[in-house]
Amino acid sequence: WALHLGNITVSLTGQYKCTYASYPYGTKAAKIQLTVKAEEERHYLKKVWLKQTLEIPCLEDATSENLSTYPLKWLVDENGRKEELVTKEPSCPAVYRNSSMPDGQRVLLGLNNALKVFPTKITDDGRVFSCHVLYHPERVQKSSTTVRVFGK
Repeated sequence: WALHLGNITVSLTGQYKCTYASYPYGTKAAKIQLTVKAEEERHYLKKVWLKQTLEIPCLEDATSENLSTYPLKWLVDENGRKEELVTKEPSCPAVYRNSSMPDGQRVLLGLNNALKVFPTKITDDGRVFSCHVLYHPERVQKSSTTVRVFGK
């Protein structure tokens, strides 16, 4: 026997109990705790050489899901302040924001919604870039990448 749940929402979080009677062993029961996460975030570290192209995948392990069917946005976190860099709605071109990136706009949305930054500068060291994918109003996946820039 199995319990099938559809339209998963956070409200389904809780303990579920299955009870059944069997002969000659009597009543059996099992419990399971279900936790539905509204948000999932993974953290990565990316190392890049100075003046090279930095490319950050939106979700490192999203090979099975097509990100082009969901709204997403890229943000940069600098000193605790998050700023939107680019947003992408399904079947629409990407929208770039005026950003605090030094020397103007250096970002581009690449294949599979990867963020490209060119050229990397020493001021990019320590920046945290994050991609947010909205699968459902109650389900957001986030991937954040801290950048380390090295000189030759």
